[in-house]
Amino acid sequence: MDKNTWIGFLLIAGIIVGFSMLNRPTKEQMAERQRLNDSIALARQMEWEASQLSAQISAADSTQASASSEENSPEALAERLQATYGDLAVSAKGNEDFVTLENERVRLTFTTRGGRLYRAELKEYKAYGDSVNDLRLFSGDESNLAFTLITANNRIISTQNLYFVPQKNDSVLTMRLLTAVDGAYMDFVYTLPANEYMFSFDIVPHQMDQVLAQNVSTIEMQWSQLVPQQEKGRKFEERYAQLQYMDMSGDVDNLSEQKSSRKKEAGRLRWIAYKDQFFSTVLISDDGFTSSELESEPQKNGTGYIKAYNTTTALDFSLSEPIHLRYYTGPNHYNTLKAYDEGVEKSDRLKLKSLVPLGWKIVAWVNVILVIPMFDLFTSWGLHIGLIILLMTIVIKLIILPFVFKSYQSTAKMRVLKPQIDEINEKFPPEKMQERQQATMALYQKAGVSPMSGCLPMLLQMPVVMAMFWFFPTAIELRGKSFLWADDLSTYDSIISWSTPIWGIGDHLSLFCILFTVVNVVYTYITMQTQAAGNDPSQKMMKWMMYLMPVMFFFIFNDYAAGLSYYYLLALFFSILQTMIFRWTTDDKKILAQMEANAKKKANAKPTSGLAARLQKMHQEQLRQARENAKAQAKRR
Repeated sequence: MDKNTWIGFLLIAGIIVGFSMLNRPTKEQMAERQRLNDSIALARQMEWEASQLSAQISAADSTQASASSEENSPEALAERLQATYGDLAVSAKGNEDFVTLENERVRLTFTTRGGRLYRAELKEYKAYGDSVNDLRLFSGDESNLAFTLITANNRIISTQNLYFVPQKNDSVLTMRLLTAVDGAYMDFVYTLPANEYMFSFDIVPHQMDQVLAQNVSTIEMQWSQLVPQQEKGRKFEERYAQLQYMDMSGDVDNLSEQKSSRKKEAGRLRWIAYKDQFFSTVLISDDGFTSSELESEPQKNGTGYIKAYNTTTALDFSLSEPIHLRYYTGPNHYNTLKAYDEGVEKSDRLKLKSLVPLGWKIVAWVNVILVIPMFDLFTSWGLHIGLIILLMTIVIKLIILPFVFKSYQSTAKMRVLKPQIDEINEKFPPEKMQERQQATMALYQKAGVSPMSGCLPMLLQMPVVMAMFWFFPTAIELRGKSFLWADDLSTYDSIISWSTPIWGIGDHLSLFCILFTVVNVVYTYITMQTQAAGNDPSQKMMKWMMYLMPVMFFFIFNDYAAGLSYYYLLALFFSILQTMIFRWTTDDKKILAQMEANAKKKANAKPTSGLAARLQKMHQEQLRQARENAKAQAKRR
């Protein structure tokens, strides 16, 4: 290797080393992270010991009359309980009771064991196939939220092993953790506003300086949740279920939705969301979660669950200040989530609307500006969902009509020039491909036609087409809405199902998808009739590819939402109608005459000046140079 190569390697190594040193955590951060890991490990050990001790006490209480062993007597176990929990021993024993808070939208059930949210139900939604019971986001051990407390004598205790005393006052529930110290207790305060999916969760310590360690600046939190399957289409639900989070700068990120994923975030996180296709559970901290370890684990088919999420993190903690959290248990509805940022400073916005995937940036912009407002407008008229999608299709087709017409005109011009193109191809055999291309380009220039002129209109309408592709599978408004034979437009409309999945098809056939495929083949046939045909093998191959694409779409969209296939079916009908109208109103002879007239005008026109003249001269020079190169190659042969 020469000197420059060695210098290059050294520079690269220097950059890598420098970047590693710049991103290396400080001693304080490393100490804090190690302390957190040690605390978590010790907390898990203490939780296991405490659970074993509680089980022994319960067994001792049930057999108190026949107890013969001093070691397992209630008195001995109580002493051990005191040694384990210290001043919190009074809350280490009790009965699990349940208290409910509810409003017009949600029903929240809390348990006195751990003082946590035990069950969350949404009154306005039902699980697929259940028209009676309210939709359950989670219940019982499917979800657990616990905090690790460090006592004054350095014992580590999890709140999930402690019993709280409930105090309910209308929409406010206080779960009180009692201690042996007079006047010292800790409250978990839940406040549920009317007609809301979001409620506040405050952790308020009262004179706990004698009970908890005073030199602790953070409190560890463990949050886990199993997400049950709520929809008919498991494959699609798995695709949209993921753990998402936002940092304090407003950047939203997520773990993989397809495979097991774990990630450590040293910075502060504003919120952490356990997301399903249409519903989410979100924990929000305005001060931020620190040193977070996030985990997402897909669940096997047949378990009844989609994902298992787990988070271990920490919150700033002071014995004199409360911790303010917010809890969202509700739908991934764009307008509902967007409303939480209305009237809020830009730096304080939650951006929960990002839980609704609307596509890439430009596609999402079309959804936000056009598609969602249009859908909301038609919905406000009280129309049936099938008619709403029909009206949306008409509006979208009218918007992109100028682009479609421009593309059709370009295709018609190319078709009219087909006889002249055939003459050029006969004049120049395939071995003279360069001369053939030069003659073809000269013909296009003379006629004022560009082969690419039909592509630009197609590209301009793509953001609108893609916006509809992203909107329908994520629109919760379609969930549970029936139309014709489809009982739920948010999932596939199977007319035939079987038990063993077939590769590429699955375990069902969707009727809207079948109709869309058939009509797509018809539309392809009509489109091919309007284009110039040729005997070139590549053109024949392209023709077969055009017919193959609709068949491929069937395998793609068989699992997609019936609402999307219905929209594409309507769009194809209108496209066929547009194409027929264009054909009836287009005269190839007039197009050819117009192109010939334009060519004569261009030939008789005065020489251009300025930039246009320079570009024209440059193009002519390129053609001249190409001809000379072709002659030189011919002589060498």
